[in-house]
Amino acid sequence: MNSAFPRIMTLLRKERGISQKQAAADLHISQALLSHYEKGIRECGLDFVVSAADYYGVSCDYLLGRTADKSGTMIAVEEIPEQDPAIRDNRMQAGGVLPILNKKLIVNSLQILFDLLQKCNNKALTAEVSNVLIQTTYVVFRQIYSANPKNPRAMFSVEEYLYQTAAMGAAARSAAKAGQLARGVAVDGNPGVEAGQLPGILPDELTARYPQFATSLLNLLRTAEKSLDK
Repeated sequence: MNSAFPRIMTLLRKERGISQKQAAADLHISQALLSHYEKGIRECGLDFVVSAADYYGVSCDYLLGRTADKSGTMIAVEEIPEQDPAIRDNRMQAGGVLPILNKKLIVNSLQILFDLLQKCNNKALTAEVSNVLIQTTYVVFRQIYSANPKNPRAMFSVEEYLYQTAAMGAAARSAAKAGQLARGVAVDGNPGVEAGQLPGILPDELTARYPQFATSLLNLLRTAEKSLDK
């Protein structure tokens, strides 16, 4: 069984708010066996995959981590909403579908991220998260820009040998600070997020709260973790 199955089985059970003992009884297996499935210690048969999919009301593809959509729908680039009419894409342009798909996944996911930041109502947290995105974008843009020797180097003030290490270090520091601020810990004299301000969101609630963007975010998360597994 793939590595996604144990994680998704556990997530679905916790989303439903039921105990492992109750889920095991409903699925007609022992709690110990379900615990092994959820921890990835043992592999189940296909019959159990079907039973679990029926029990949680999801597709087998979702349960196995093959799609981020619980219904099993595979996302197509045409189905992802484009929010900025100024950057509509020409489907016939060079580069193919992948840049279009990834751009939409990222742009739509950022809609959710910044809405959550607004709900947190913490300027320091917003600043640190923004810096992570700014520094990362700076690095990859400069890498592509600088690959062509005809592009003028005067566009940048930081030395070539230094910028990537410095920028990624700054992004890592901001990510660490953002994590602390989100947990309510003060950083650099700035207060953390107040108790109760940080939104609690289950995957099902993402779809309900952000119907236009949730599919993009879930697919982005899946794509990121597939890359990390490699």
